[in-house]
Amino acid sequence: MSTADALRKLRDSLPLSARMPVVFLGHGTPMNAINDTGFSRAWSALGQSLPRPQAILVVSAHWMTQGTTLVDVSALPRTIHDFGGFPEALFAQQYPAAGAPELARDVVSLLASHHAQEDDTWGLDHGAWTVLKFLYPEADVPVFQISIDMSKDLAYQLEIGATLSALRDRGVLILGSGNIVHNLRRLSSRPQDFALAFDAQFADRLAARDFAALGDRARMGAVFAQAHPSVDHYLPALTIAGASDARDNLTFMTESIDMGSLSMRSFVFHAA
Repeated sequence: MSTADALRKLRDSLPLSARMPVVFLGHGTPMNAINDTGFSRAWSALGQSLPRPQAILVVSAHWMTQGTTLVDVSALPRTIHDFGGFPEALFAQQYPAAGAPELARDVVSLLASHHAQEDDTWGLDHGAWTVLKFLYPEADVPVFQISIDMSKDLAYQLEIGATLSALRDRGVLILGSGNIVHNLRRLSSRPQDFALAFDAQFADRLAARDFAALGDRARMGAVFAQAHPSVDHYLPALTIAGASDARDNLTFMTESIDMGSLSMRSFVFHAA
């Protein structure tokens, strides 16, 4: 099925809605899911301010694939505790939201040119449920994830976002979860200079809508490698940038560096 055919099918299957925002959240440590923090309080407040979606599509740093973009089509996505060394209370957390199998299959068709395939084994990893539990604590909105193809360059995720943007007019909230700076080798009791520098540079480029720079390692400079020894936590931010358009207003939230080298900067693009 061509992208045009997939878009027509999407328009036929989902009613037209007011244009939904797109959201990127810096999720940081999984402990934010069980601790009362400024971050979790901000996520709760954001959830109360967002229009209620028909479904949520999540792009998380923690579902990485090679050569394909997988889309979870399961009816009841499992809660994945993809971490170790944390308190038992964190492993006891569940987020029992329903999936959105029909919509997820439409997204497979929409992303056919990006080698999308169905998957029914994943679920909701901690990049998804640790923030969703604050945005929608009743777990009463259908949700599904898509993976990030680590074999592609940065700009590929901008393309993915641009293709997904059509979902915004059909009541779907597109949610990215990662960190603008993510270097677990440089954790510290104070913000590291490289983390502050890259976080500020990202914010400036995003506000200027210079997405081409955000998707180009060379243009982001040598500090990029310090901010991201691996790019998995950066790519969801590019997906969300790609799903925005020139008519959107940009709002930043939780603009701080946690644990020395984790940017908790989050942002929302919403229709003017």
